[in-house]
Amino acid sequence: MASQEREVQERLLSESEDQEVEERAYESDEKIIISISDEDSDTVEDDAPPPPFSWRKLWRFTGPGFLMSIAFLDPGNLEGDLQSGAIAGYGLLWLLLWATVMGLLIQLLSARLGVVTGRHLAELCRDEYPRWAGIVLWLMAELALIGADIQEVIGSAIAIRILSGGVIPLWSGVVITALDCFVFLFLENYGVRKLEAFFALLIATMAISFAIMFGETKPSGKELLIGTLVPKLSSNTIKQAVGVVGCVIMPHNVFLHSALVQSRKVNVKRRSRVREAMRYYSLESAAALAVSFIINVFVTTVFAKSFYGTKIAASIGLENAGQVLQEKYGTTLFPILYIWGLGLLASGQSSTITGTYAGQFIMGGFLNLRVKKWVRALITRSFAVVPAIIVALSFDSSESAMDALNESLNVLQSVQVPFALIPLITLVSKDEVMGFFKISLSLKTVAWIIAAFLIAINGYLLVDYFASEIKSLLYGSIVCSILAIYVAFVVYLMVRSSLRPVFCKVSANSTH
Repeated sequence: MASQEREVQERLLSESEDQEVEERAYESDEKIIISISDEDSDTVEDDAPPPPFSWRKLWRFTGPGFLMSIAFLDPGNLEGDLQSGAIAGYGLLWLLLWATVMGLLIQLLSARLGVVTGRHLAELCRDEYPRWAGIVLWLMAELALIGADIQEVIGSAIAIRILSGGVIPLWSGVVITALDCFVFLFLENYGVRKLEAFFALLIATMAISFAIMFGETKPSGKELLIGTLVPKLSSNTIKQAVGVVGCVIMPHNVFLHSALVQSRKVNVKRRSRVREAMRYYSLESAAALAVSFIINVFVTTVFAKSFYGTKIAASIGLENAGQVLQEKYGTTLFPILYIWGLGLLASGQSSTITGTYAGQFIMGGFLNLRVKKWVRALITRSFAVVPAIIVALSFDSSESAMDALNESLNVLQSVQVPFALIPLITLVSKDEVMGFFKISLSLKTVAWIIAAFLIAINGYLLVDYFASEIKSLLYGSIVCSILAIYVAFVVYLMVRSSLRPVFCKVSANSTH
């Protein structure tokens, strides 16, 4: 009897050591406990309904969706909003609404993957694809993250320069923004809820700042309603329309959400608990993106009211936006220049910290890298800060050069979209990965249609960019060769699942 007990203990110890070798988004003691009910046994229930709705449980699940929503409010999105408003007026609000709805669906698929499997997208990609393909996907995810992070760090540095009255130069603002990594590490040590509360404060700062701007400029409620409900698109606003849609799906955010949902302790061996988690995550994600949509509407309509149809509409960007508003409205109840700067600062700071967070999961998941979190955070932050300082020193004196750089970074992120969407939809559609909770055929069809639309939109941006940049035959040949390799890899990802069965390692606590 004693020998049998020793064998069982040795086997359990061996399994525990094997699990410790693999990187995890959150350790068990870091997770928030949702329920301590005696009902949470390890028995698999096939037909039990989820527990009744509880506001207390919704509150305990609330957090990951709001962290995810910050990618819809980063400086790149704000710049897209103000340019959309200044150039297209209220006419693209309907597209912003539907783009947000599409973004919600993609993020819910990401959350579903994380809840059901107990692993995040980067980890699953590491097991799903051959090593060479996994390395390529990791590099593409890192490039997308670096492109987004440069824009976020620069946006935050611009806000610091605005709020300091121009005293603090751009490069110093970049260094100050880089230090937010330590704020992130400090808050993370005090638990997930403290970190989420900090982000809630930043989102509230954005909401209040841009609501004040909305109140001071008084956009037309009638035009706002018509622009939101009545679709219309002209040839003069196609570029802005592409920008509105292209800003919605951030590749690193798809990876991030599948990891964030694992911050709650859910008994995934019980289907009722999985259904419950997915229901609450759907509610809080929808609420979070509703808030982000309202904030984006505030920014769009302020600039639509103020500059649509004016000569300077096409020249407005993040840096001069507050100044042109100040010149138009003067100092009203609140100095609108500094209100803009405060909202932009909250946007930049929150998005750079979530970028660091996403970078940890991407690096750890693809490489199965088990190092201390502060080491990973510093590595991730360095990937963006060093290029951002170079950008700040090189482009500080030229707004046109900064605009050209932003366009290049937008293209860099756009080309990475397939490398997040295709693996995500592929994985949530598979029995081997999702078991009972794989998505239905109708949802799968809708997801692929949305993915195809987003890839086409970003492809248009890519072709338009390179068509304007190609100046020589040699350069054109190089670009065409790279594009051919790019398209071949995208096609490989799309057809791979139909060519061979999937052998995907699922964690021990999977539902199947």
